Amino acid sequence: MPDRIILASTSQIRSKLLDGAGVPHDVVASRIDEDSVKKALEAEGAPPRDIADTLAEMKARKIAEKGQGGLVIGCDQVLSLKGEVLSKPKTIEDARGQLNALRGETHQLLSAAVIYEDLKPVWRHVGVARLSMRDFSDDYCDDYLARNWDSIRWAVGGYKIEEEGIRLFRMVQGDTFTIQGLPLLELLSYLTLRGTLPT
Repeated sequence: MPDRIILASTSQIRSKLLDGAGVPHDVVASRIDEDSVKKALEAEGAPPRDIADTLAEMKARKIAEKGQGGLVIGCDQVLSLKGEVLSKPKTIEDARGQLNALRGETHQLLSAAVIYEDLKPVWRHVGVARLSMRDFSDDYCDDYLARNWDSIRWAVGGYKIEEEGIRLFRMVQGDTFTIQGLPLLELLSYLTLRGTLPT
């Protein structure tokens, strides 16, 4: 009997990525105070990679501790610009400020995934993508935000590359799964190797 897989995330994108790959899973929301944890880690000087990994592990552990069994996948994504971690914009003005900071620069998206089994981590990976924004005009930025705010209001950086946000970029290095918040290829490899998914 294959392992039960639980995605400790309310992200529809991550769940759709697993569905698209033919990975049966249950979704169980893992609510942690991400902002407080992120601020504490930043105060300690933790690098963005460690912040993403820690948040992913906390989400997996929280659901694993509820004793539901199976493999629990915790995920988190961090946007790093010159070592500074950005958070999801709260207002359209926040999104405009983020886009202005990212414009003409290269930033990193770090997507972490941690799997818990029997109350301990058994696998982890942090995928990294590098994205370079073009020097778009203020007018385009304003029009873009007006058209897309309802969709991007939950997206750190103020964009989704699977939508019009791709027009903000001149170069993208990294796979689309990592950019969308899940290192899917590495995850599938692990699940196949351990026999959870058929070879």
